[in-house]
Amino acid sequence: MLLSVLGYMIKKNINSLPLWFFQNLLEYEEIQHFVSTRIGGFSNPPYDSLNLGFHVGDDPEVVLKNREQIALLLGIPLHNFTIARQIHGCNVKIITEDLRGDGAFIYDTAISETDAMVTNIPHICLLVLQADCVPVLFFDVKQKVIGVAHAGWRGTVRMVAQETVKVLKEDFNCSPKDILVGIGPSIGPCCYEVDSEIIAQIKNVFHNTKGYINSESPDGKGYINLWEANKTQLVQMGIPEENIETTHLCTCCNHTQFFSYRYQDTETGRFGAGIMLKSIYQR
Repeated sequence: MLLSVLGYMIKKNINSLPLWFFQNLLEYEEIQHFVSTRIGGFSNPPYDSLNLGFHVGDDPEVVLKNREQIALLLGIPLHNFTIARQIHGCNVKIITEDLRGDGAFIYDTAISETDAMVTNIPHICLLVLQADCVPVLFFDVKQKVIGVAHAGWRGTVRMVAQETVKVLKEDFNCSPKDILVGIGPSIGPCCYEVDSEIIAQIKNVFHNTKGYINSESPDGKGYINLWEANKTQLVQMGIPEENIETTHLCTCCNHTQFFSYRYQDTETGRFGAGIMLKSIYQR
């Protein structure tokens, strides 16, 4: 197993398949988590090669083969994965036992109209898919609750990260000071140019653009920092800044490692970010 560090996250090559891990979450044996890449799967271009998304036009049988490979390497049965049908919104779904495995084998069974999921049930791996959007993983170290969120610019201005924390607080009695967060690879402020309409929405939500929009041009365009915008939401909810690990790894710059819709400017695959609570009896 090879191991390397970039920023905060750690990359491990497991049987030649690269997976990324947050250092703050690796400290806890109660959970298992990962961020996949585009490398080591079976899909053909433009989905090459470890595409985990059924919904992008790839051969479903090949996507299933890719998912089975990830599950095997992680030691998590695929029927324990729960996956949502993401719509760039802010709906948060509490995942109960009867939803275990939804979306894992067939796209039509995915959790509908959902961009964030939360559970306290062991051995359910919550998985979000992206190709430039921000994956966000949550773990409450005291209440033993996990969560995931998928935040593109639409989800960010709709406060999906904050909505996830609200569910953790209101439905699971979580204290923000006990919540650890990993903000994963996504398109960075180096590459994510947006127009004046999106910048206006950022101003409306955050009341300014400082730290969120870089290099504004005379024609009203600028570069959005999704990492900072989501981190700010979490801090506003009371999560200590030191509890938040931000990757600062741009999917567009690193398009050979991760799928990037912006770089390919066409159909492409999706990489995944997942987290699972282990059994309290497991050591």
